[in-house]
Amino acid sequence: LTPNLAHCLSVYGVAREVSALTGAPLKPLTFPKAACALTEVLPVKVSAPDLCGRFSGRVIRGVNPKAATPAWMVNQLARCGQRSVTALVDISNYVMFELGRPTHIFDLDKIHGGLEVRWGKPGEQLKLLNGNTVTVDAQVGVIADAVQVESLAGIMGGDATAVSDDTVNIYVEAAFWWPKAIAGRSRRFNFSTDAGHRFERGVDPELTVEHIERITQLILDICGTPATQCGPVDDQQVAMPPVKRVRMRVARAAKVLGMPLTQAQCVKALNGLGLPVTESDGVVEVTAPSFRFDLQIEEDLIEEVARMIGFHNLPQTPPQAPITAKIRPENQRSAFGVRRSMASLGYQETINFSFVEARWEHELAGNSNPIKLLNPIASQMSVMRSSLLGSLLQVLKFNQDRKAQRVRVFELGRVFLRDASVTSSDTTVQGFDQPMRLAGLAIGAVDEPEWGCKERAVDFYDVKGDLQALLAPTDLTFEPAQHPAMHPGRCARVLCAGQAVGFVGELHPKWRQSYDLAQAPVLFEIDLDAMLNRDVPQFAAVPRFQAVERDIAVLVDEAITHDALMQAIWSAPCEGVLRNAVLFDIYRPKSAPPDGAPVAASGKSMAVRLTLNAHDAALTEQQIEAAVAVVVSNLAAKVGAVQRA
Repeated sequence: LTPNLAHCLSVYGVAREVSALTGAPLKPLTFPKAACALTEVLPVKVSAPDLCGRFSGRVIRGVNPKAATPAWMVNQLARCGQRSVTALVDISNYVMFELGRPTHIFDLDKIHGGLEVRWGKPGEQLKLLNGNTVTVDAQVGVIADAVQVESLAGIMGGDATAVSDDTVNIYVEAAFWWPKAIAGRSRRFNFSTDAGHRFERGVDPELTVEHIERITQLILDICGTPATQCGPVDDQQVAMPPVKRVRMRVARAAKVLGMPLTQAQCVKALNGLGLPVTESDGVVEVTAPSFRFDLQIEEDLIEEVARMIGFHNLPQTPPQAPITAKIRPENQRSAFGVRRSMASLGYQETINFSFVEARWEHELAGNSNPIKLLNPIASQMSVMRSSLLGSLLQVLKFNQDRKAQRVRVFELGRVFLRDASVTSSDTTVQGFDQPMRLAGLAIGAVDEPEWGCKERAVDFYDVKGDLQALLAPTDLTFEPAQHPAMHPGRCARVLCAGQAVGFVGELHPKWRQSYDLAQAPVLFEIDLDAMLNRDVPQFAAVPRFQAVERDIAVLVDEAITHDALMQAIWSAPCEGVLRNAVLFDIYRPKSAPPDGAPVAASGKSMAVRLTLNAHDAALTEQQIEAAVAVVVSNLAAKVGAVQRA
């Protein structure tokens, strides 16, 4: 189903399609008329026939607004992604999902005089049901009373006449709004609604009265009381759409689809969709039903024939052209290869919008001047992202709200940064840099539950190890750093060949609390370019001579880090015999030792195991002692270490 098929934005519309595809009979809908005990009609004037072609409404008095919405309706609304609000609002939403027509229920006692359907006047303001106050102009349709604007036509009702627990008398409205009069209006105010989404594509103008009868039936069943009374339906047909006839040449359809077609096949496909068809020699003419606003030209009918035949049944004609295989150099890999590597590490790929909420940029990227969109599709998608982390946190929140405890996701996408040095070209825009980045997030258990292993939550070092595996055999360096999205004491800058390429760290406690997360996820974000070029592994012969291990323990200041210690060890001139160095113990005194004690009160003892080996001969004791002495000497010079006895 393509996005322009407005008649499929309802359960009945989908049922119509299923009937056409399967041949199952479609049950016709019946709308019994409600008994009218009132003669009251609310005065309505349609002053803009280019905005509203048909307006129908009914007065209902004596309803119970506090009635509970039936469980069956709550469940069916939830399956449509709509939460329950109140019984009256739920009934209106239910009919929209059932029949495809958005309607509105006004509090009758809050309407001043009658209603007028017209174009807005510059400077008029309206407080909407979502709490926003908007200023309209002559390009926006409104429903107004004698005092003020009460609703954005075809988009959203106003707060002033909204139903509440104190509502007793209501006015039910169902109208046909011209699609061109509604299209794009909600986006001007940076939001979108289900009503606007349907009306800008076209809603059947023929059934406004029948749909009011359906709403009336549900209101009487759910919110009715012995005092409930209905008035007659006031139906004003001002400018109904003309009947549209579309011709399709069978030969043209066969040429467009690239397959042989007969006229009988075309007629069968169109009849299955309930489209009235007349035939002539090689031509099929369809009278478009009132609910099919998408049938305008010949190609629209060809598309319907293709849908019914099935796109999978169209013949396949592979293109024929010479293929030249290009082998990628061994020291390069593609973005697809990076995706496969991430998947092999247990991460799942997500794809998110490049438009994000401005708050994310300020909080998670420290970007106080993000690139703003001139015409955002929604208020929460108003700027271009300069970081992928906000999108991943949104994915995490979505999954955890659905009880997913272990989440490992990544995204490979483009970010957008201001950069005055960038000039315009075929692939760039002046003043804006658009690099590709890779970001990942992990939370929950390190591995799936196993009987032989104790469950452990993922931590900084697990994700750091994933990064090292991802960029292997390139050696990465990690140094303490600060990032707006990450914990100030559990964040590291990632360096590749001395160049900063990204960050890795635990989510900042402030944002963990803001997102209501039981555990802090570990995140990373690195430049994709750093991963596309990699070192080619070099062959190294297996040593023929036995390696030697020596343990040394040194006293250092508390501020000395593991990284500083290792750099001092590896920078020692050991003539190529040092093969490995591993920190295996750290000792800190529980209390201040007496004078002359081996560990200073402000320091610690760090024990390192050195592995020594030579390729050409077995090491002598003198060579071993000399290498250890050089390491100890370099530690003393670089970090002020003192060897323990």
